[in-house]
Amino acid sequence: MLSLELLVLSTSLYLLNPVNGTPLRPGQDYSSRFSPRTFHPRNYVTPDQRASSYDYVIAGGGLAGLALASRLSDDASKTILVLEAGPSGDAVSDTINVPAATYFNSLIGSDPYDWVYKTVPQTNAGGRILAEPRGRVLGGSSAVNGMYLVRPSKVEVDAWSALIAPNDQTAAKNWAWDSFFTALKNTETFTPPVADTESVAGIKYVASSRGTSGKIHASYPGYMVPISSAWLPTLQAAGVSISEDSYSGVNIGGMFATTALNPSNWTRSYSRSGYIDTLPPRSNLNIIFGATVERVLFSDSPVNGNRVATGVQFSTGQGTAVQNATVNKEVLLSGGAIGTPHLLLLSGVGPKDVLDAAGVTVNNELPGVGQNLVDHLAAGTFFSTTVDTQGSIHASGSALSKTPEFNSFVNSGVAYINGSLLFGGDDSFATFQSSVTSSAASSAASLVPSQDSTVIEGYKASYQTTSATIYSSTGLVEILLSLNAAGQITVQAALQQPLSRGRIYINSSSVYDKPVIDPQYFSHPADVVVLRQGIKLARQIAATSPLKDALGAEVTPGSSVQSDADIETWLRNTAATEYHISGACSMLPKEKGGVVDAQLKVYGLSNVRVVDSSVFPISFSAHLMTPTYALAETAASIILAASSPSSSGSPSSNAPASSTGPSTSPTTKSSAMQVSTSWLLLLLPFAMTFAL
Repeated sequence: MLSLELLVLSTSLYLLNPVNGTPLRPGQDYSSRFSPRTFHPRNYVTPDQRASSYDYVIAGGGLAGLALASRLSDDASKTILVLEAGPSGDAVSDTINVPAATYFNSLIGSDPYDWVYKTVPQTNAGGRILAEPRGRVLGGSSAVNGMYLVRPSKVEVDAWSALIAPNDQTAAKNWAWDSFFTALKNTETFTPPVADTESVAGIKYVASSRGTSGKIHASYPGYMVPISSAWLPTLQAAGVSISEDSYSGVNIGGMFATTALNPSNWTRSYSRSGYIDTLPPRSNLNIIFGATVERVLFSDSPVNGNRVATGVQFSTGQGTAVQNATVNKEVLLSGGAIGTPHLLLLSGVGPKDVLDAAGVTVNNELPGVGQNLVDHLAAGTFFSTTVDTQGSIHASGSALSKTPEFNSFVNSGVAYINGSLLFGGDDSFATFQSSVTSSAASSAASLVPSQDSTVIEGYKASYQTTSATIYSSTGLVEILLSLNAAGQITVQAALQQPLSRGRIYINSSSVYDKPVIDPQYFSHPADVVVLRQGIKLARQIAATSPLKDALGAEVTPGSSVQSDADIETWLRNTAATEYHISGACSMLPKEKGGVVDAQLKVYGLSNVRVVDSSVFPISFSAHLMTPTYALAETAASIILAASSPSSSGSPSSNAPASSTGPSTSPTTKSSAMQVSTSWLLLLLPFAMTFAL
C-alpha cells in the first residue's frame, strides 16, 4: 500500500508542478503562476535521510550536475546522489524564472546565489581585482546567466577531439563534431519564433539543425524591442555576413541567437526545470541542497596504481559536523569551472608544490589541476538613445512592461567575426596570425604560470591549435547588441580565442576559504590587439545605418579614446569577464598537463570523473551553456556504457538513455517520502483533475 501511496503522491506533485509546460492564462502574472514553488519531495532528502550508499555521487547540482543526474537516473537500476552547496532557489523562483530579471533583478553578485569569486589583482588589466560570477543554487549558472544558446564551430570541436585523440582515438570520437553535434541536438527542444518576433527581427533558422526532444527549451522571446529590426541590416551594411544557420558547425556572421526559454509560459529553461522538475516519479535519485562537498575520500589501497574513491565528505555549513556519502561505483565532479579544480586540490589531487603549501596531503600528484584557465573578456561601446529599449520600457512601468511576453526578452543580437574582417583584409590578418603562431615557444616560456614541463607542453599544443587552425576559421570576437539599459544602447565586443592562460590554486585546506583565481588576463599581447580590433568594429557598426539613426553621442569610451594605444589602455582598465571561464581540468594527454582522459576520468584515480566546463582544453567562440549540456549528455552515455559488464566503456552513440521507469528507492536512514493514507485521499482528486 505504501508504494502505491508514494506513486500517487509523486504523480500528483508532478502534475501540480508549475514547470511542466502549462501556459499562462490571459492576465495571469508570474507571481500567481510560480509562487510558491516547491522541490519534488521524491528527489529531495535531508542529509540524515540519505541512503547508506549510492552507485554515483555527483558533487555539484549545477548546469552539468543536474543534467548528468537526470540522464543517469534514466537507468532505474542505478542510484544517484547529488550534493549542491547552494539553496534550492525556491525563495527566488520568480527571479530565476522571469528572463528579464537577468537584467533588472539579477542574482549575480548576490550571496548566497552567487559564489562571489574574485580574481587576484590582474597585472595586465590595470591591477584590478575582477568578479568571476558563478551560480550557487540548484541549476548553477544556468539559473542566473544570460540564457544564450549558441554552439561552437565544427573546427573548434574537432580540434578538441584531435588534442586528446593520441591517447584514445576511439573515445576521442565522442568529442569530434559528428558525435558532438548529435549531443548538442539531444539537449534541446527547439521552437520557432512567434510571428511578430520573427517579423521584427528578421530571424533566420534551419529547423533541421535543431533538437526536437531535449530537456532544454530553445526559442526566441515573445517580444522584440522595435530597434532590434536594425541589427541584421546594419551588420550587412557594415560588411558582416548574415548567418542563415549558425547551429550546424559554421557560426561566423550575424544572427539572433536562441535563448534557453520555454515559449509555452515565457520562462527560463534551465537544468533544474528541464532535467529535474519534469521527471516522472523516480525514487533512485536523491538531491541534497545546502551541502558543500569538502573533499573526495580515498581508500588506502590503490588498484593498478590508481587511487580508489570511496565517497565524499560534506557539511551543511562552516563549523558544522562533517558527514560522508559513500559511493559504490564512481564519484562525479560537476562543481563547475572553478569549483571542480578547487575540490580536486582540497582532495590532495594536483601540483605537489601547491598542495604542500596549503597543508593538504598529496593523494595523487597531478600538475595540470588548476592550470590552463581561460576566459572570454568583454567591453562595450555605449551610446545615448531616445528610442525605446528594453530598459526604458521596463523603467516606464507601462502595461507592456508587465506582460510575460515583454519580460521574456533577453539580448540575442550577436555576430561572430573572423580575423579577416577584424583586421581589414586577408593579408593584414595573415601577417598578424603569422607573428602569433611563430611565438608559441616564447609565449610558453614566459606566460605559463606553471614550470611543470607537461603543463608547458599542453599550453604549446593548445596554442598551436588555436593560432594555426582556429584563428583563421572561427570567430575571434563576438559582437553583441545590448538593449537592457534605459536611454542607452551598447555594442559590445568580446574576445573568443584568448591566448592568455591562468590558474586556480589554494592557500588553505578549507573549502570555506575561496580558491585563488588568477586568469592572467591580457598576459599575451595578442589578446588586447584582437579585442581592440573588436572595439573598432563595434564603433564601425554603430556608425552604420539603420542602427546609426537611433544613436546619439558615444558615451564610452568616448571621443577622447581614438588611437590604438588609447583603446588598448582603455581595455586594460575596463574589460571584464563574459562569464565563460573554463579549462582548469583540461581533457588532454597526461604528458601534456591533462587532468582527465577522453572518458573524463581523472588521471591516477580509478573511479573519479569530471563533468563540467573545466574539461574544455581550448576556448570556444560560443557561450558555454550549450556545449556544457552536450558534455553532460555524452558523459552520461559514457558512464552508463562503462557500467555494463559487456561494454568497452565507450558509448556507441550519443542518444540519451531511455527511461526504464521508477526504481526501488535507495535504502534510507528514514524515508523522506512516507505519506499517510489520509494525505493520499486528499491528493487523489487533484491527481485526477490535472490528469484530465
